[in-house]
Amino acid sequence: MATILVVDDELGIRALLSEILSDEGHTIELAENATQARAVRERMRPDLVLLDIWMPDVDGVTLLKEWGSAGVLTMPVIMMSGHGTIDTAVEATKFGAIAFLEKPITLQKLLRAVEQALVKTAPPRPAPAAVGMANSYARPEMSPMQAAPASLAGNSHMPGNALASEQSFELDRPLREARDAFEKSYFEFHLAKENGSMTRVAEKTGLERTHLYRKLKQLGVDLSRNKRGSGG
Repeated sequence: MATILVVDDELGIRALLSEILSDEGHTIELAENATQARAVRERMRPDLVLLDIWMPDVDGVTLLKEWGSAGVLTMPVIMMSGHGTIDTAVEATKFGAIAFLEKPITLQKLLRAVEQALVKTAPPRPAPAAVGMANSYARPEMSPMQAAPASLAGNSHMPGNALASEQSFELDRPLREARDAFEKSYFEFHLAKENGSMTRVAEKTGLERTHLYRKLKQLGVDLSRNKRGSGG
């Protein structure tokens, strides 16, 4: 996952973007003005910057120009504004911004812009053809349990020859315990399937993120092992 710097003078905006992007597995750094943004950029060298245009000391476009002139605009920058115009967006793009988000920023637009920005700047992956062919001859086909995500393979409720849709549970127990065991495995399955993305799990299961958080904590689901950032 990526290290993302969010620069905005509004505390609520910083908190919201931090929560959403942290749920996606990213590491978030926050700055409320240009001075803090310069310090974080120098210390962390972020993979992406979300930069507000209207700030009280130095506006975002001026900071963007400064980074470009100094030759330190080595990361993609997405501009944000609640009072932006087409001219502002064009100006920001001319000075190195790769996208412009208008406030209030919707969840879908934010995640799409971040994903596209990171994909554009990701280093090319080596062609896997030769390695894949060699491995296919070197070992037999994996069983369903071997092919399952690690967090599912270690699930005590998984039978040895079935996928998550065919899980078995001990039914000779109180209804509440049996239901909790099922729900825990259910959410662990979706967390593993979505690589720890709380946003996507909430969408798949039809729960609000706040309700989902409470539910997972109540069930004792280990969220740390499902974070995408933990696997490198």
